[in-house]
Amino acid sequence: MPRPETLERLVARVESNAHAEAVEEFYAENATMRENRKPPRGPRSALVENERKVMSRAQSVQSICVRPVFVSGDHVVIRWIFRFVWKDGSTSELEELSYQRWEGERVAEEEFFYDPVQLIKKPPPA
Repeated sequence: MPRPETLERLVARVESNAHAEAVEEFYAENATMRENRKPPRGPRSALVENERKVMSRAQSVQSICVRPVFVSGDHVVIRWIFRFVWKDGSTSELEELSYQRWEGERVAEEEFFYDPVQLIKKPPPA
């Protein structure tokens, strides 16, 4: 079960847009992620690379944790809002729930739930 201070540090890292660094720091070496019931992907090194790839396509990102963070034993649920401005000027806003299973102080499994329609980019302002 993660300590409250650990969860606060994880949230702070993500809100500072250090997404890849958060995965490196808070996820188990064999951690997996999955989205909307798709097959899981991992291990941590692949998750870090994916985060870097996504962030490299963005001009800017705003990452917001919507409180409270729910904790029940080794399970944590975090509500996130991400606002992306892509390098082509288009934008996306993604609101999701992250359902995590922790092993001690590290995330072992994470699943994201969101409406995939949110991934459709809005064109840049005219």
